[in-house]
Amino acid sequence: MIGLIDCLKAAGTAVNLGNLKIHLACWNGREHPIDVYYAGRFKEWQDWQTRRNFNCEHILGLIDLGQPNWLFAGVYKVLGSKQNADGGYKYSTQLLPGQEDMIGRIIVHHKRTRQSYIWYQPTIALPIVEIRREKLTIEEFPGYNAVILSHSKLKIIVEQRIASWHAALANVKGIYLITDTATGRHYVGKASGEVGIWQRWCSYAKNGHGGNVELRQLLDRVGHDQMRNFQYSILEIADTHASDADILKRESY
Repeated sequence: MIGLIDCLKAAGTAVNLGNLKIHLACWNGREHPIDVYYAGRFKEWQDWQTRRNFNCEHILGLIDLGQPNWLFAGVYKVLGSKQNADGGYKYSTQLLPGQEDMIGRIIVHHKRTRQSYIWYQPTIALPIVEIRREKLTIEEFPGYNAVILSHSKLKIIVEQRIASWHAALANVKGIYLITDTATGRHYVGKASGEVGIWQRWCSYAKNGHGGNVELRQLLDRVGHDQMRNFQYSILEIADTHASDADILKRESY
């Protein structure tokens, strides 16, 4: 089986294997790196570290896709770092040339132990299990009954105005469900505006409460980080010609 390092060598990426650290990027308690990758911020996210984790020449970034699969996120040269007032470190890194076409397309197999930062050794094979035709992106709209979105993914969909999601959500009114996955509490809401569910969910993506009094009070009380636990799904749809009274009746039901 072909390994990732072999592909990098074949592409002419001048990685120093003798001074290379592998960053196994996982959930950090606030953000999942795959969502950061979808948003186009992985390099910036990786550059911020709580410790001096990148005491090396090169970093090979891998993003957790669910053990034991990892998405290749690039090899970066460490240019320097500075310590922040909070004790963390801001690194300056640069993507090595010759690998752009592989980033986001190659998925490798690796069984992670506890460590998220490991020195490369020849015994670490990183076998390739898939080379995708296109770079990994947020999935296309899956159908109304299959929508289950985290707040971070909803925010990316709205900010990037992903076409399939916009087309589907802007053309229907309906009843949706917000679940706080940390507490199990539910909020049932309605979308009856001219731009349907899309318009309503855009406001949730922006601030988590969408102007709803109870949700705003909740976030003010427990902290706005709580919105990271919110999950969005659709209970029922109606076409854009449905009356406000009909939508309100279904919401109450």
